[in-house]
Amino acid sequence: MHHRKIAVVGASGYSGEELVRLLLNHPQAELAAITSRQNAGRTLGQVFPKFANHPGSKTLRFTEPKTEILAKQADVVFLALPPGVAAEYAVPLLQQGSRIIDLSADFRLKSAGVYKEFYGHDHPAPDLLGKAVYGLPEVRRAEIKNASLVASPGCYPTSILLPVIPLLEADLVKPAGIIADSLSGVSGAGRRLEREYLFVECNESARPYSIPKHRHLSEIEQELSFAAGAQVTIQFTPHLIPSNRGILTTLYLNPSAHFTDGASAVAFNEEIAACYAKAYGQEPFVRILRDNALPDTKNVTGTNVIEIAWRIDPRTGRLIVFSAVDNLLKGAGGQAVQSMNILCGFPETAGLV
Repeated sequence: MHHRKIAVVGASGYSGEELVRLLLNHPQAELAAITSRQNAGRTLGQVFPKFANHPGSKTLRFTEPKTEILAKQADVVFLALPPGVAAEYAVPLLQQGSRIIDLSADFRLKSAGVYKEFYGHDHPAPDLLGKAVYGLPEVRRAEIKNASLVASPGCYPTSILLPVIPLLEADLVKPAGIIADSLSGVSGAGRRLEREYLFVECNESARPYSIPKHRHLSEIEQELSFAAGAQVTIQFTPHLIPSNRGILTTLYLNPSAHFTDGASAVAFNEEIAACYAKAYGQEPFVRILRDNALPDTKNVTGTNVIEIAWRIDPRTGRLIVFSAVDNLLKGAGGQAVQSMNILCGFPETAGLV
């Protein structure tokens, strides 16, 4: 099978490091370039000793991110950069014919106005918003295949959208009154030297943050609105927990039909099961749990898998749905590589299992 040359811009962050790890071992991808301003000139093995035994660790060097060079070096370029910065590279790279997979939030939204509302500044390339494909493979596979610009989803959105979208599309739950509580490991904040993310501040501690308007709400509500065919507004509370990685999300949903007795609750439970089986029964990275099993971050850490389970509460009349993902893989680098596989025509599981 034809190999593709790949570049990672911003390869020294947590998501960039995971991309490097996956691409070094990918059967059809050749990691041709890695960039980092602060590490320019240093070899891969010097910056990440864990890769020191890889054949390319002594010859592959970090470079300054220069788009005119990257466009010649790689067929596909991953942008693992902060919001507002990624677009500065995406525009010239697209003009030079590169295909882009962006892990920032710069191209996830369709509205420049919503972007400004949630990110606090004007969008740097609003003309590209309509051209970008939201890179949720299980939902947008056909669009990703032909895309030149893929906006890979955030970690919190992935943990919410994959469980809820099929239920909204099947009209099994109401679009109003959705509540999402998520617990995230500290790596979700990125590789930062800020006090609130230091070990002593995070260890033995759990706290909510970005209340009531986390930036990821914008893409979550956008994609849920597409699925429901109506505007969706949700209540979302993220929490930081003393774990390196992993996200556990609990969703509280209102069923479209009320339970009148135990039999109707059982019937509704089977409808949920059938809905998930239809949506994800053949998906290699979605694990639907039945019986007494519930999602657990330890079972998805280090994988590109999302676990999903649910319970019906007849007392409150609510459907409770749970999910678990690795925020650096299914919530970032792994999902981005999954999109790359689709875009390049590789087996979708290549380099991910």
